Amino acid sequence: MSQEDREVDEALALVSRSSQAASNPGAEPGQDSGQPGQEPGRPAGPSAPPSRTGATPWGEARALAERVGGAAAPRAQRVTLAQAVGQVLAEPLDALTDLPSFDSSAMDGWAVAGPGPWWSVEEGGQVLAGHAAPGPLPDGAAVRIATGARVPPDATAVIRSEHARLDEARGRLYARREVVQGQDIRPRGQECRTGDQLLPAGALVTPAVLGLAAAAGYDGLSVVPRPRVEVFVLGDELLSEGLPHDGMVRDALGPLLAPWLRALGAEVLGTRHLGDDADALHRAVTASEADLVVTTGGTAAGPVDHVHPILRKAGAELLVDGVAVRPGHPMLLACLGGGAEGRFLVGLPGNPLAAVSGLLTLAEPLLRARAQRPPLAPYLTPVRDDVNGHPHDTRLVPVVHRAGGRDAEGAEQAVPLHYNGPAMLRGIAAADGLAVVPPGGARAGQELEILDLPWTEGRFT
Repeated sequence: MSQEDREVDEALALVSRSSQAASNPGAEPGQDSGQPGQEPGRPAGPSAPPSRTGATPWGEARALAERVGGAAAPRAQRVTLAQAVGQVLAEPLDALTDLPSFDSSAMDGWAVAGPGPWWSVEEGGQVLAGHAAPGPLPDGAAVRIATGARVPPDATAVIRSEHARLDEARGRLYARREVVQGQDIRPRGQECRTGDQLLPAGALVTPAVLGLAAAAGYDGLSVVPRPRVEVFVLGDELLSEGLPHDGMVRDALGPLLAPWLRALGAEVLGTRHLGDDADALHRAVTASEADLVVTTGGTAAGPVDHVHPILRKAGAELLVDGVAVRPGHPMLLACLGGGAEGRFLVGLPGNPLAAVSGLLTLAEPLLRARAQRPPLAPYLTPVRDDVNGHPHDTRLVPVVHRAGGRDAEGAEQAVPLHYNGPAMLRGIAAADGLAVVPPGGARAGQELEILDLPWTEGRFT
């Protein structure tokens, strides 16, 4: 059992004891209150002891990471449409033309002028998309037209092919249903006029945005560059393949981090396993060209925890050194320097769920702000069950969303998942998000803030 696992077990025991003491002030620590309805281990109320000195409160740590990320946001760059997907607009997307830029047919059929029946224009053939502008259509005339083709001047409507009947012998066109003026004609500027703002700065460039930009006349876009991230996985005990054996364990964070960081909008330069080698770590960190270096493990004070010493050697400034959150409290954030835009290092704990906690606490807000992605709107959801808490620190617990009440009806609830220890991934692998549990825990029905995972936002790339 790791040090953090032991601390969590001790903390949960403290919560149980403090909860019992709160219901029976005269009882000795650990003694059952004996009051009906008070179960041993029930979460404590809102009056939890203050956080320990030295650890940054969880909310403050996230806010600080967002501030430094926003202050280090790089200058915009112009890229082709194909290169822009997944980045955010550095300036508003204003229409460079009317859309449509001319009156066009919405259907294959007949362009007609005036009331019918109409005489068919055979000499002029048909009006096709992409061809020169047709001449005016005389009153009472009809001409075949293709979808997207320019509507002839003076045309009053388009009749769909299936709604028209052509009497070839008499050269007459008849409508099978009422014809309304302007029907199936896309008028110029129907979608937008030149200069209209289509999307604001900060909008995520999706495939649909690329299509809109192209239609509006753009060949390239001004975007905020993706933050570049490099990952260094630390630990001599890690295997990259095969079954664990002889005290060796599989590296769970190497496969997890790169796609997670990409889902947060980062460009991942690479993932390297450095083992427990202080010199190799120092060389890798100082030589990295990444905007953000992410390390796993080595953030505590053990014999092979080299992150703090190499940061001192590199002249880095520690911005966050420990966060009052479980799991993951030994995480850190440091500024590595590197000019006006700045380079940073986020040190994640080595335990997998603790590392996920560090990602969401420090890396996610920093990367969002640096990429100028809009922050997620926080939301609250009631928890279905009691949730144990830490006496001093915020706790992040994997949850799934479920409809409440009988027969899966009623308001949505967050259901806490088991397997939520610092070294476990089973809970987070099944989760929709993480519930932010305040110090002292939460009771069933209490509303808690939920941190969505990147793939539940629809942005997993």
